[in-house]
Parts: sequence; C-alpha cells; structure tokens
Amino acid sequence: MIDEIIKKLKNKQNLTLGESKTIFEKIMSGEVNNDKIYDFLTLSSAKGETSDEIAGGVFILREKANKVNVSDDAIDTCGTGGDGKNTLNISTAAALLLSSFGVKVAKHGNKSVSSKCGSADVLEKLNININLEPNQVEMNLNKNNFGFMFAPNYHKAMKYVAPVRKQIGKRTIFNLIGPLSSPAKVKRQVVGVFDKKLLKIFAEALKNLNLKKAMIVNSQDGLDEISPYAKTNIMELFNGEIKETILNPNDLGIKAEKFENIIGKGPDYNSEKMNEIFQGKDNDFSIAVCLNAAAGLIVADKTSSFKEGYVKLRNHILSGKVMPHISNLQT
Repeated sequence: MIDEIIKKLKNKQNLTLGESKTIFEKIMSGEVNNDKIYDFLTLSSAKGETSDEIAGGVFILREKANKVNVSDDAIDTCGTGGDGKNTLNISTAAALLLSSFGVKVAKHGNKSVSSKCGSADVLEKLNININLEPNQVEMNLNKNNFGFMFAPNYHKAMKYVAPVRKQIGKRTIFNLIGPLSSPAKVKRQVVGVFDKKLLKIFAEALKNLNLKKAMIVNSQDGLDEISPYAKTNIMELFNGEIKETILNPNDLGIKAEKFENIIGKGPDYNSEKMNEIFQGKDNDFSIAVCLNAAAGLIVADKTSSFKEGYVKLRNHILSGKVMPHISNLQT
C-alpha cells in the first residue's frame, strides 16, 4: 500500500483522504522506514499538498496526541509561521488578550522553528508554564481561560519523522498539518498561513475535520496574520460554508504607522513589548494584536463584526486590565 501511494505521488497524482490517513497512520506508528518517509515528504512537497492530504495527516496526528478535553466554545490561534517577516508574537499576544476578555483559548504551539521567537519561547519569558499536563491545561482553561499545549509534549509520534525532517531541512507537509493538530481538537480556530494559495486548501481541510468556525488569514503585505497596514485575504469557514472576504484596516479607522514597528527580536525583547501593551501602552503592536484578536472574538461567537470586536478589545487593552490576568497565569 505504501509503495502504491508513493508511486501515485511520483506521478503527481493527489491522494484521497483515506490514502492520506493510511500512510500517516503507518508513519506515525513507526512502520515506515526513513527512505520511504523521505520519498513521501519530498514528493508531496514537489506535487503540492491538497486539503485531503493535509486533513488525513491532521486526523492521525490528533488521534495519536495526548488528549485535552475542552468545551465546544474553546478556540486556538495557531499559525503556520514561515512568512519570513520576524514580527513580534502577534497571535500569542492575541490569545492572551482574548483569554483576559473571557474567551477560552486552548493554545497549541512550539519553540522557534522559522522565526527568532516562537510562542513557547515568549510564554516562557513571561513566566507562563509551557509544560502542562492535559489535566493542568483543562484546569487552567476553566480557571483562567488559557491553557498552553507545548507541541513536543503532546505529539510523541513525531519522533518517527524527526530525523527525516531534519535531513530534508526545508518545509514539508508537517509544517502545514502542525497548526491544525490541536490535542484539544478545538472546533474553532484562527489560522495564519504564509501563502495565499493555502487559504482555500486550509479551509477545506478544516471543513473535512468538522470545525464549526474558522478564519484562515494571509495579508497582502506577506504576513501570516491580519495586517494593520494592508488588506488581508480571509477565508471563512462557518458551519460548513466557505467564503472569501477581504479586510481593509482603513475601514476600521486603523491608523498604524509603519511595518518596522511590529518587527520582533528574541524572547527577551518580544516579551518586554508584550508586557508594555498589556500595561496599556498604545502602539502599532497593540493595534495588530487587537485586530487579530477580533477575528478570535468572531470565531468564538462573541461578536459578529470586526469593527465591534476591535473597538471592544482596544478599550480593554488600553485600560491596563490585561496585566492582572497575566499575573494569574504566571507560575
């Protein structure tokens, strides 16, 4: 079966959802040798991954993960990374902001892979425990609306592909399935992608996985986030329906200054900038975080419009009320 699947990929033929599940099940059970894993990953990338292939991988990765039980209203804000822009940790800050506003956020993330500072790196610097057991994540979600799941602790089966991924040394399908593979199996998600071509592919993959509400975003100035400086292409998945929209920050009255203002550095710098905006400092980073968090409010069914969500979150963050919430999360 594995040989047939690899042969299909060699011939640039797409896999069915069932075939994708089959090969990922075999790989993640340690039944496929490294040479065949190498062929599968490189041939998939050369052909171009489809929504069925991604959904199959996500399905198996979730099944193999340590489980976290969350309510249906919990959301995740995990992106692909890989946009090469080295911005501050916008989606992580948005997750913390949302949790301080009453939204349950089961945040799935990792240390830096393609940037100078990943979500786990910056949370560590904020003294927020990244090594929580499933029951601790559940307790934190119930108590403080925030629980972080550090990907390596939850996806032990990834050990079977780690050597080959290192050998390949560039992006593979695992970079695409990772952000969708929440151990909490959230039904609501905001996902940033590094390439506009992935918007529809991700929306269809998430539809295959029965998500209730999702927004997949890619800005026209190249961010895997919603940009305060340029229009952002958004693919919405609401109750099985997919539609494309474009968000223009000008329509929300946003007056951000310049892109350089949201460029990040290492964990020390990025966590310092996060603390500043949570204390009420007004700047482009604060604007970007509220803009991305507004998408989370929509996905969580807490508002129906970007404008309303953005205004509410701006008032909240500028009040400085987020800092006591961060203190509650610190170890």
